[in-house]
Amino acid sequence: MRRANRAGGGVAVDLGLYLLSAGFAWLTASSNLPAHRPWGAIAAIGYAVAALAALVQLVTRNRGGRGAVVLGTWGAVCLLPLVFEAVQRADGRLDRAQEEVLVVENSGIRMLETGSPFLSRADIAAIPEPLLGYTPYQPAMAVFGLPRAVLGAHWYTDARVYFALVTALCLFLALRTATTSPPRLSKAGLLSPASGTTPASTGDEANGAGSPDVRTAGTSGRVRALQAVTVLPVAALTLATGGDDLPVLALTLLGLAYLARGKDTATGVVLGLAAALKLFAWPVAAVVLIARLLTRRSTGAGIGKLAVPMIAIPVLTALPALVVNPGAFVENVLKFPLGHGLVKSPAASPLPGHLITENVPGGRYIALGLLGLAACALGWWLLRRPPRTAAAAAAVCATGLLTAMLLMPATRFGYLLYPAAYALWIPFLGSLGPVREPDPA
Repeated sequence: MRRANRAGGGVAVDLGLYLLSAGFAWLTASSNLPAHRPWGAIAAIGYAVAALAALVQLVTRNRGGRGAVVLGTWGAVCLLPLVFEAVQRADGRLDRAQEEVLVVENSGIRMLETGSPFLSRADIAAIPEPLLGYTPYQPAMAVFGLPRAVLGAHWYTDARVYFALVTALCLFLALRTATTSPPRLSKAGLLSPASGTTPASTGDEANGAGSPDVRTAGTSGRVRALQAVTVLPVAALTLATGGDDLPVLALTLLGLAYLARGKDTATGVVLGLAAALKLFAWPVAAVVLIARLLTRRSTGAGIGKLAVPMIAIPVLTALPALVVNPGAFVENVLKFPLGHGLVKSPAASPLPGHLITENVPGGRYIALGLLGLAACALGWWLLRRPPRTAAAAAAVCATGLLTAMLLMPATRFGYLLYPAAYALWIPFLGSLGPVREPDPA
């Protein structure tokens, strides 16, 4: 894999990615989902142009500008279709957004009017389409619906616009960490902030950063990291048509980047914000916190800087909804995702957990049992070999979430974006690698 990624300075893989993505988009243009068809038609052209640009770079051996191609491609295959669909939706084409966009925007209206984004079970039963009455997110997700609640129905108040803005900001901040000085890794364990400046030669010797291979790997890692959350079809299609997963994913990736730089408080704040939006961020926050506890001899101020905001932010943002209507909170956040709502979740992709649930007697309990065993195995892994770097933490998150997505009774192919992105960010996080402090002895 590493050899393939170095072919043509990484441009050969870019070319293959854009060509395959163009084919996927072309097929999606004939999808039976109304919100997906415009994306496919527009994105197919964008990917084709990106493939042509990569081919020119490969032939001319010009490795510069790969990042610019990625950003241009993101604009063509994600942001342009997003705005196109938002404009059409504002003009009356209500099928130009997936259900989660409507759910988030309606939850913003309710939060503004009542203080809680959630409907009670009785209120959900009274509406014609009960599925749209459920809000299976953490309360802070309703913030993305506030622009429409305050300013009315316009293309620029579409929740997807703000999903994209937050995603872009997080990616910018995460990639910007590559320009800051590296942290030190104490003998006590996981990353700790540098206590002073380190000569470049020391860092190069410790990390091998002086070699061309490592410099190339670092550049390619940044490009792959950017591609993972922008131009991969599963990311671009998700953001253009629905998009609530992208800011959550981008926040957790930013948290891992800050972790790699030893910024405890920033890591805690960012992962706390992600956890205040959606439950999918909680496993990442848990892995980081457990790894911190297991790999540092001191559990004092450093752990507090990480843990306090990580726990306090989702708790404080959930309190108003819990005070206003605790029953509605439980109905939406817990009962519905666990399959105990008035209607079933539409998440029903034919992955192993869902197939076992639907086709094997007692399959739901079998799938949940397998999921429990996988969780125990992951816990054992964390105890035996706790991750000591952000890259190792990302590997644990990718493995754990991939296993969970495969075994959950109700899931979607789109959720595989999470483990795929964490896996693709491992080289980039590794390029932020720490410098070991000298042994005081």
